[in-house]
Amino acid sequence: MQTENQTSKIKPADRLASVSEYYFSKKLKEVAQMNAEGKDVISLGIGSPDMPPSEATIQTLCREAQNPDGHGYMPYVGIPELRRSFATWYKKWYGVELNPNTEIQPLIGSKEGILHVTLAFVNPGEQVLVPNPGYPTYTSLSKILGAEVINYNLKEENGWMPDFDELEKMDMSRVKLMWTNYPNMPTGANATPELYAKLVDFAHRKDIVIVNDNPYSFILNDHPLSILSVPGAKECCIEFNSMSKSHNMPGWRIGMLASNADFVQWILKVKSNIDSGMFRAMQLAAANALEAEQEWYDGNNKNYRNRRHLAGEIMHALGCTYDEKQVGMFLWGKIPDSCADVEELTETVLHNARVFITPGFIFGSNGKRYIRISLCCKDHKLEEALKRIREMK
Repeated sequence: MQTENQTSKIKPADRLASVSEYYFSKKLKEVAQMNAEGKDVISLGIGSPDMPPSEATIQTLCREAQNPDGHGYMPYVGIPELRRSFATWYKKWYGVELNPNTEIQPLIGSKEGILHVTLAFVNPGEQVLVPNPGYPTYTSLSKILGAEVINYNLKEENGWMPDFDELEKMDMSRVKLMWTNYPNMPTGANATPELYAKLVDFAHRKDIVIVNDNPYSFILNDHPLSILSVPGAKECCIEFNSMSKSHNMPGWRIGMLASNADFVQWILKVKSNIDSGMFRAMQLAAANALEAEQEWYDGNNKNYRNRRHLAGEIMHALGCTYDEKQVGMFLWGKIPDSCADVEELTETVLHNARVFITPGFIFGSNGKRYIRISLCCKDHKLEEALKRIREMK
């Protein structure tokens, strides 16, 4: 006979004490419960593109899924067609030459890449540099894997760029990786050639690896850049890219990393022991998506531009200020001085206006006076959110 407390002597691994459940995992449960109660919450939280990929991409998936010989295990390194397409894409849009056979590794989403890169480069007890504010997974996965997280500051007065004077004064003797993310999430700060050049120089001098997470460079951005375009970058840098944001394919879980052949091979040692290759039809469809011309990206951005205007109106309605030069699929705004606490504001908006907005503190202490609005929401929903917030005010 089983008892209710039969697991009372079973404890989780110690590593779980260093992390909590992902904020969005918890918060979206609350939103789902409110919706189940008929409250019709409008979510402006996560960056999950709600527009479809190109029609040709979907047609390729459907056609290739009919192939009776295409359902087996795929190579850990990805199929040649996908690697070649990533290489062509990098050459066309970023001006970066990559060897598709040795310098590209497809990923099951770039979130997977954070795990694999950390396992491949960082021993327990060694350090990683993580931006504050920054993507929470850089911190949580580092902690789970036993690395020590050292935050470096991004601040509005520096244009949300690293303070290199501050970095130069830090002890780098135990640092293995530095996570960067430009165009930046959550702040929308854009990449510049000067920034990338400084990062590459810093990595060379300090003998560390820069990992640049680059999924937003095609969203509301006229000049996509890659850190790998800097001479010598491949020797000390890894870049992630993703189909999720740039090609409206978040649920497909297709990303990639690019670097020198040695780094890619070390990461493959980890990856090949953890997962397998993606479904062949999905890889072929992703290769097709990468052939998109400027017109397709322009159409995507036309929608985001309209939404960005509405998100700006929501910011104004809440008394928030923001930088007009932001790029990417979010709008990052500073809450008014009259507001004591960002979570108090977002909780008030959630429960009184039934609109979910992300509080900036989840990205780090430097985000505690900011909110983030996702542009992954239809225009009419953004208009309704604006109406509700104005009525609440």
